[in-house]
Amino acid sequence: MGDARRGKRIGILVPFTNTNLEPDFALMTPPGVTVHTARMGGYDEHEIPGVEQMQGLGASVPDEPLRLLNGVRPDVVVYGCTSATLTHGAQFDRELAGKIKALSGAQTVTAAGAIVAALRALEVSDVAFASPYVPGINALAIQYLVECGFRVTGHAEVQGELSNEGQGALTPEDVYALGKSAVSSQTQAIVLSCTDMRSTEIIAALEAETGKPVITSNQSMMYQALKATGFRGVINGYGQLLARGLS
Repeated sequence: MGDARRGKRIGILVPFTNTNLEPDFALMTPPGVTVHTARMGGYDEHEIPGVEQMQGLGASVPDEPLRLLNGVRPDVVVYGCTSATLTHGAQFDRELAGKIKALSGAQTVTAAGAIVAALRALEVSDVAFASPYVPGINALAIQYLVECGFRVTGHAEVQGELSNEGQGALTPEDVYALGKSAVSSQTQAIVLSCTDMRSTEIIAALEAETGKPVITSNQSMMYQALKATGFRGVINGYGQLLARGLS
């Protein structure tokens, strides 16, 4: 029997109010890989997570959480907030990944970059987009995807403005309905964006009903992180992306 504690290590920088990223990774992590987290601040948990707040988080390089995370010597570091870099654009996202890699010495995955990489791996161009974000962030997220060469065929957002706690409190049923409402006849894949939204649990059901591959922030980060560790194999139960295998 192999010793998982001597296997590959994924380190995750988690927004400090996020309650769903770590449980999602626990669901998807294969044997031989361990996951380690450090929580990062840079935003006011009492404010609605709007454009200015998320841009501020993205612009704040998490030096101290990253220093602590480096204590476990991760093989790959995952930056676990999608909207923090979606709101700045693709070039900013790449530059932040480069900064984290330079500071950690590890391969680096960002949530926004992982979504793009997943869509490219599936060779799709027309996507539906759904999130719990305020409309301003949704607009910038769609602009980000267009900048990366995709067409957004439909989008959906929640009614009202959710707090950080409110985003994490959406039920899987809420997320399922949100994702389904974004789909149009032109849609080739569905993107469910937000690392604190309970998307992982409904990927398989939404794929079965719509016939479209579903890409989520946490699932795509797992895919990219495992690729970076050199993992080979399939992970079933969490959508076509992981079931197609890594080789």
